[in-house]
Amino acid sequence: MDFKEFFHVMPLKTDPIIDDTTLRDGIQMPGLAVSPEEAAEIAKMLDECGVERIELFHYQSTDKKAVKLIQQLGLKARIAAWCRAIKEDIDDSIECDFNEIGISHPVSYIHLQVKWPEKTADELLNNVVEVVEYAAKDHGLRVFVHGEDSTRADWNFEKKFINAVADAGAECYRICDTVGVGLSDFNAPLPNGIPAKVRAIKAETKIKSIEIHAHDDLGNAVENTLAAIRAASGVWDRVYASTTYLGIGERSGNAETEKVLMNLYLHHGVKKFEGKTKKLKQIADFIGKATGYRVPPNKAIVGDYAFAHESGIHTHAVIRNPIVYEPFPPELVGNTRRLTIGKYSGKAIIHHKIKEILGRPVPDYQLRAVVQKVREIYEDGRKASLREEEFRKILQEVGLT
Repeated sequence: MDFKEFFHVMPLKTDPIIDDTTLRDGIQMPGLAVSPEEAAEIAKMLDECGVERIELFHYQSTDKKAVKLIQQLGLKARIAAWCRAIKEDIDDSIECDFNEIGISHPVSYIHLQVKWPEKTADELLNNVVEVVEYAAKDHGLRVFVHGEDSTRADWNFEKKFINAVADAGAECYRICDTVGVGLSDFNAPLPNGIPAKVRAIKAETKIKSIEIHAHDDLGNAVENTLAAIRAASGVWDRVYASTTYLGIGERSGNAETEKVLMNLYLHHGVKKFEGKTKKLKQIADFIGKATGYRVPPNKAIVGDYAFAHESGIHTHAVIRNPIVYEPFPPELVGNTRRLTIGKYSGKAIIHHKIKEILGRPVPDYQLRAVVQKVREIYEDGRKASLREEEFRKILQEVGLT
C-alpha cells in the first residue's frame, strides 16, 4: 500500500508561498538567540526545503552581519527586512542592501490607543502612508504592510488602512492574528473570521496580494494559516503564509513552517515541495541546537518520537506494516522509526528486538524469560524506555549472549 492513497488531495488554484520569519519573529522567543553564522546556515536550509521568502531583523550589529552573510549565499528565496513605520528603519534597511521590506503597524483600536494615546487613528494612518511612500515611491522598495492585531480590528478602519497603504505603494497586506484569536471556520464573521477577512480584503480593497501571520495562543495557528490559504485559492493571485520553524516565537509562538509545508504537500499536492521534505528533521535539529530550544520529542513531523512506537498493540502492527500507525514514512521528512521497549511493550516488539541483536529468533521459553525481566524492571515505577545496553544486559542474564 502507498501511503499517498490515503490522502485525498485537494489542489489549490493559487500556489502558496511560505514566508519564514524564524530569524525575526522566531528568535524573539525569550531565551533564544543565534550567531550570524548560524543564522546563515538556517537561511540556507530553509531555502533548500522550499521556503521562498525569509524575513530578517537588521538592527543590532550581529543582525547586520547575519544579513550580509545570508545575502552572500545567493539563495533562491527572497530576503526581506522587518521594519517599524518610521523612516529611520527604512534608511537602515536600505543601508543593509534590502530591496524588499515589511512595515509593521497596529490596526486595532486597542493597540492604537494603548501605544499612542495622544494621537488619533487617522493621524497614525497618515504617518504609515508617509513611510510607505518613502519606501516604495521614493526608494523603489518592494513593500509589504503588516496589520498588527488584524483579528481584533474594526473592519471599516482596517479597510481604510489597507486602501491607503495600497495607494501609497504597498504590494501586500499581512493579516496578523497577533494574539491568536482568529477562527478558521468559513462561516465565522469579521474580525475574527480568517477566511472572511481574506475574501473581504480582496473584494473591498486595492491591495495586490495577501499574507497570513498566525500566532498560536489558542493552538490554532496552523489551522488558521491553512484556512487563509484555502480561502485565498482562486480568489487571490498570490498568497503568502508567514511561519516559524518549530513554531518558535513570542508567547506561544507561531504556525510551524514544517507543519504548514507538509499539509500543503500531502493534503493539497503542492508540487514544489517534492523532494525537499527530506531535510525537515535536519533543520529542526540544527535550529534546536543553535538556539538552545529543546525540541519536544513528540513534536509532529520532526520530533524524535514522531515515529516512535512502544506499546504492544502499536508495535505488533508496525512490525508487520508501518502504515498502520504512520501517516507517511519517516524517511520522507528525514526522521527515523524507533521501536522502543517500555512498560507496555509486548512479546512482539521484544522478540523483534532480540532478532535485531542476535540475528535469529529464540524459543518461546527464552522469550518469556526476557519479557518477565522487562516486566520486573517496571514494577519499581521506572518510566523511561530501556536503553540498548540495558536490554543487552537482560539478554545476557537469561543466557542469550
